[in-house]
Amino acid sequence: MGAPPLTHARRALTLLLVFLATLAGGYGALATFAQTKQLSVGEIRLSVSPGHKGALDVYVPLVDWGARFEAIRLPARLRVDLRTVDRDTVTRIAQGGTFDVRRVRLDARDAIASYLKSLIGITMLAALSLGLLVAFAIRSRTGPRLRWTAGLAAVTAIGIGIALVVLFPPRGQIDRPQYYAHGADIPRALEAVDTAQRSTRVLDEELDAQLVGLARLVTEPANRASLSGAPRLTVASDLHNNALTIPILERAAAGGPVLFPGDLTDRGSPLEARVVRRVVRTGEPFVFVSGNHDSDTLERELVRAGAIVLTEDGRLNADGSHGDVVQEVAGLRVAGYSDPFERRSDEDYADRYHPIPTPAMQDRFTSWLSAVQDRVDVIMVHEPALIEPALAVLRDDPPSHPLLFVVGHTHKAALATQPGVTVVNGGSIGGGGTGNLAEDAPTNVGIARVVYATGSFRPLAADRVSIDPSSGSATARRERLDE
Repeated sequence: MGAPPLTHARRALTLLLVFLATLAGGYGALATFAQTKQLSVGEIRLSVSPGHKGALDVYVPLVDWGARFEAIRLPARLRVDLRTVDRDTVTRIAQGGTFDVRRVRLDARDAIASYLKSLIGITMLAALSLGLLVAFAIRSRTGPRLRWTAGLAAVTAIGIGIALVVLFPPRGQIDRPQYYAHGADIPRALEAVDTAQRSTRVLDEELDAQLVGLARLVTEPANRASLSGAPRLTVASDLHNNALTIPILERAAAGGPVLFPGDLTDRGSPLEARVVRRVVRTGEPFVFVSGNHDSDTLERELVRAGAIVLTEDGRLNADGSHGDVVQEVAGLRVAGYSDPFERRSDEDYADRYHPIPTPAMQDRFTSWLSAVQDRVDVIMVHEPALIEPALAVLRDDPPSHPLLFVVGHTHKAALATQPGVTVVNGGSIGGGGTGNLAEDAPTNVGIARVVYATGSFRPLAADRVSIDPSSGSATARRERLDE
């Protein structure tokens, strides 16, 4: 009499569990086993990412750039990551020396072959071990005999090994790579390379070019101008009466100049002016142009407190008259342009703001700038939209010397460059104002600093700092401007 159906089902389930456990052991080893190899150009790390379309990935984490060759039939990627670089080799390349590409390829091929042998062995051993472990763990009197379950584990492990030997090593001519990149400083030549003919000669040239680029990435920082001891200015705007953040601005300025492109208050009323006038002490000197939330009353109050208040007509004096349009500040020639929507005391500080400056306002600024740009280094303006047509003109006809535009209004830190022109926005030093701090997602407190060279003015670097007022967490970012 044959065994009951339930017994057959149990035996089949046992065999299935052993088979799946063996596969799982092999998969785990395949996904986790990695080796580090030393080549003449540096150190590489070899690993596998199963579950992807079969490919050989050559990746350089240092510049976030890689090349993918679809030369593997198994659904897994063989990753070759360049972890460290031999400085002597890349320095020699950067200085025009020769490089033996063929030797590197042979070294890499040998390293990959050695890794694959170890990988196949480790994978088979791990598969067999887990399969046998499960076979011993679930054996029973009513189940299949141990020799059958152990044999199944062994056969499955051998099958995994054969599949790896046949399907995993890269096959055929590796000559049609797909390039991928995520970093911001990837060589522009990638676009041209992607459409080039993939002959062996071209690949050699591409490899040489990428190694030269990598060499320069390693050696160029040593050629940068040192920022140690270079003067710096602080850019802050949009306090909106939040006097609580004035000490932050004072510490950031550290006794240097502060350029404040507008919106110190909300209405520019006499009461608000008295509340925030101590901000003048944060900079040596404190330079101000009005925003759409400021007023003529505030400007006069700041002048009396010792600030340099700039307008398109010149520096505002205590008696209401105007001095020179261009002022010298910490070795810089600075000019400023009042916001067209600035509030007025004779209108009871009514809101005059419109979201978009009129073309006439933009044209007036462009004409004003053309008259002063040859004798100024820094231009302060509250509204970025006001200067957009002028920037377009400068894009078509770059200035003869570097120009730095300092703006505000958006409450978002930003840095933009074009030939001869840098535009810096520090964000909102007041976090959008005390009213904004009550919102569920308050604006970050933002501030910027610009490091520059005097004599012949040249911006060297821009630092942007952002502080989350709800958590106190802060981020800082430096971008070089002299490259």
